[in-house]
This record gives sequence, C-alpha cells and structure tokens, in this order.
Amino acid sequence: MVINKHKISYSTPPLEVAPQELYHAKSFWTRYIFCQDAKVIGIQYALTATAIGIVGVVLSWLMRLQLGFPEISLISDVDYYQFITMHGMIMVVYLLTALFLGGFGNYLIPLMVGARDMVFPFLNMVSYWVFLLAVLVLVASFFIPGGPTGAGWTLYPPQAITSGTPGGEGLGIILMITSLAIFVVGFTMGGLNYVITVLQARTRGMTLMRMPLTVWGIFTATVLALFAFPALLVAGIMVLLDALLGTSFFMPAIVEFGEQSEYSGGSPILFQHLFWFFGHPEVYIVALPAFGIVSDLISVHARKNIFGYRMMVWAIVIIGALSFIVWAHHMYVAGMNPWFGFFFATTTLIIAIPTALKVYNWTVTLWRGNIRLTIPMLFALAFIVTFVNGGLTGLFLGNAIIDVALTDTYFVVAHFHMVMGVAPVLVVFGAIYHWFPLITGRFLNERLGKIHFWITFLGSYAIFFPMHYLGIMGVPRRYYEIIDSDLNSASTMSLNQFITIMTLIVGISQLIFFYNIIISAKLGKKAGKNPWEANSLEWQTPDVPPTHGNFGKELPIVYRWAYDFNVPGAPKDYIPQNIPANK
Repeated sequence: MVINKHKISYSTPPLEVAPQELYHAKSFWTRYIFCQDAKVIGIQYALTATAIGIVGVVLSWLMRLQLGFPEISLISDVDYYQFITMHGMIMVVYLLTALFLGGFGNYLIPLMVGARDMVFPFLNMVSYWVFLLAVLVLVASFFIPGGPTGAGWTLYPPQAITSGTPGGEGLGIILMITSLAIFVVGFTMGGLNYVITVLQARTRGMTLMRMPLTVWGIFTATVLALFAFPALLVAGIMVLLDALLGTSFFMPAIVEFGEQSEYSGGSPILFQHLFWFFGHPEVYIVALPAFGIVSDLISVHARKNIFGYRMMVWAIVIIGALSFIVWAHHMYVAGMNPWFGFFFATTTLIIAIPTALKVYNWTVTLWRGNIRLTIPMLFALAFIVTFVNGGLTGLFLGNAIIDVALTDTYFVVAHFHMVMGVAPVLVVFGAIYHWFPLITGRFLNERLGKIHFWITFLGSYAIFFPMHYLGIMGVPRRYYEIIDSDLNSASTMSLNQFITIMTLIVGISQLIFFYNIIISAKLGKKAGKNPWEANSLEWQTPDVPPTHGNFGKELPIVYRWAYDFNVPGAPKDYIPQNIPANK
C-alpha cells in the first residue's frame, strides 16, 4: 500500500490555545454594518471595491470614446488626463488589491485554515471602514474645484504638483495622496490580521504544507504588501511636503511659465525608484492570489491532485521575493546607468522561471484529468492562456534595448492590461462562480454564466490584442488625440474605433453577471453542501452558508492536504481534509 506523503501521521498535535471568544451580533447594525465577522467584512470589501471599480470602467469608456471618435468630443483634454489617472489608480489599488486581499482574503482565510475568525476581529472591522474612507476621499476629488489630479496614475513629480498639470495646483493631488495614505493604514490593519491568522490560528493538523494554495497566494501577497506599501506611503508624504511646504525632495530647479520656481535640488528619479519599489510588487500582490485561486479551481474541476504542490508553494514565495529586485525595468528610459539596466533586465528574466514553473504545473495537473468544463474551470483556463500571452509580451519590455523603442506606446498598454487587468479579472469571476454556492447556498445560472464568459474572454482579446500592433506602429499612449501626424493612418483610426466599440460591448455585458448574481442569490438552484466535491475545509462547515464562528462547537482536525483526488481504494474520488487517514 502506497501512502501519500501528505498523510504524515494518524495523530494530531494537542490544542495549544484556548478557543477564540467571538462577539456575536445582537442587532442589524452589528450584524451587517459594524460587523466583526470576517465573512461579512469580506463581502463589504468586495461590494465597495466593485462600486468604485464601476467608476473606473465608466472612465475608460469616456477615454475610449475620445480616442475612437474624437469628433464627438465628450470630454476635454483636461478631463482625459484626469480620467487616465483615476482609472489607473482605481483599478489597480482600489479594485483588484481590495478584491483579492480584502474580499477573498477575509472570506476564505479563516475558513480554509480552520479558524473561527480573524485573530483580531475588531481591528478587521476597522480596516474595512478605513478602506471605505479612503475610497470616499478619492471620490471627493471629482467634486472639488479643478477636479482630480491629471498627473497619471504613477504621480511623477514635478508634473504632479506643477500648476500646468490638471489638478496640480489645487486639492487634486493632495486628496489622491491622502486617500492612498488612508488606504495603506487600513490595509496594514487587515494585512497583519491575515498574516497572524495564518501563522497562529490554524486548526490542529493544518501544517503550512497542508494549506490550500489560495491561502499561500493571499498570505505571500499580504507579506509583499506590508513591505511594499510603506515605500508608496513615504513617497506620497514627501510629495505632499513638496506641494504644501515647498520642500525639494523630488522637485528640481524648474522654470514654470517663464518664472524660476523656489524649488531646487530635488530628484524626480528618486520618486520613480520609490514608486516602482511599490509598483512592481503590486503586480504580484494581485497576481499571487490569482495564482493560488487558479490552482485550486483547476485541481477541483479537473478532479486531479495538484502537480508539484511543494514546487508551487516555493514558486509563490520565490516570485514574491524576486519581485522586489526588478522594479527598475520600468525606468529604462529614465537616464540610469546602463549597467543597472543590465541588472534589472537579468532579474526580470529570472523571475520568469518560477512563473513558468507554475504554468507547467497547471498544465501537468490538467493532463489526463477528469476535466469538468464548469464556468469556474472555463475562467481558470482562460486565465492561463491570457497570463501566458501577457507574460510573453513582458519578455519584450523586460529587454532594455527593445523597451527603449516600445516605451510609452500602446504595446505597454496592451501588455499591462493583459497581465494586470484581464487575467486577474478572469480569476475574480472564476472565484465568484466557484464560491458563490458557499456564500449563498445557491448556484449561479449556468447559461448566463457561459454567455458572460465568452463575451468577456473573446471581447477582452478583441480590445487589447490590436493594441500590440498600434504599439509596434509607434502610436503613443496618454495622448488626448493624434491629428496631423503620420501615426494617424487609416489603420490606426479604424483600430481605435474597433477597440472602442469592443470596450463598450464588454463593459455593458458585465450587466449579465450582475443580473445573474442578484437573481441567483434568491432564485438560483440550491447547491447543498460541498456541491463541487472539494477537499478544502471551507466546504466542510456544518452550515451552508457558514455561520459566525464557521465550524460550530468544535473546530475540525486536519489529517491530509487539500488535494486528495482519485486516491486508489477510496470510496469516492475526493477525500476532505478532515477525514482521518485510516478511513
């Protein structure tokens, strides 16, 4: 008899700490508004992030209408640059980061590690309200004189605080940085909760190497964020000091409207280093949870043990570590020493190795699996294809010589959106379709789900694939309009129009998804307990949806890893983690 190496022993460690005492809600306000249940907080994060994300999508529509049909002129040039800035910051930070870490992190971590709740439930509640405050401060910049900042989502000085920049001399840049600072404070509260819960609140038998890869992805991303966000916070505070007090951290001696400014001696390049020290780990703050979720979706819906579990764990950790030494590949044209370019080009290629290992492991996991083409599986497969495509274009931009030619063209826009936009969003959809039965006890409508998938998947490629061609043609990004230029060719105009139309179609089609959620939450087919026949602990709760405290009177005991599918001699093709090894 061959014993799986993950079934280490028939015994489990004794209980080391007393059971966690929870504050149970006693009214509507404490149950749904000021709630300390991580599951409710996760849903609050998701709803808030989705709401501000819709704003970001509408901004992208307005920008695309200007680029595709400039004769309409719905927005001015000032509006265009303000919308670019707000769209980028909203989608990267306030939507995707909040969804993966705040939404999925809160809902899934305690359930997957067998904990009653987060270690600090009250602090967890406060973290959400701080996040909401950050969102409201950001939205407030739309309603102030001068509007939000138009410095671009990277907020580079001196452009960010000069009077010629939209929102530069007003409150736009101040509110943006204030919002980011509040966001970092709120995330730090939540992030410490995630880390301590994973390290200290796992149930008996749940070793680190028995945790689902979803937890590993969110945990590692949280650690990255706790190291990376302070760089953004410090840089933002220094920009505020330059803007409000006239310091010169980043502001060099410049002439503005024919007059010598009071600034002197600052280094704009220093800000770029600080920003991208946060900015590139931010890519993996979003990507690593997506990697973990996709791994679990593939394993469950292919009915197959995840191939190379330990390799997958170490790949996640190594990617996280390497993400801190590749930041300057965003700065090849910033004037730094060419030897630095060589170093960062090399590290960029090195980080592709563990990433490629993950793709290899997903492929081998799928090989000869009993694949069920459920909607979560379709989104997971679409993510793999999209991430590979986006990663291959990243190899071009990681090469310093090629990047010089492609910098600030639509090639960069295409690559960034495929890797950082389309791919993570596909995972978000797949995860929602997968865990919706756990959250509500009902399935989402399958027919509507498949319509939503195909429009989203194919439509996204119709939007961003043509942008690669535009970039190779030399069409620059962040231009309000391109007229009286050799770049304004017939193909450029027709492609911009096509991209704009597809952007509207894909965006509007998301109403199918929202309609599906609203209808299915009350009228959907009942899912019952563990409808996907998964092994991880979130599906083993006594109640569906899980109640406050998750696991009833006693916490489960874990005897195995989360991927025991098709074990020879087992009565079923899956064995939950809480089933003893001798059964």
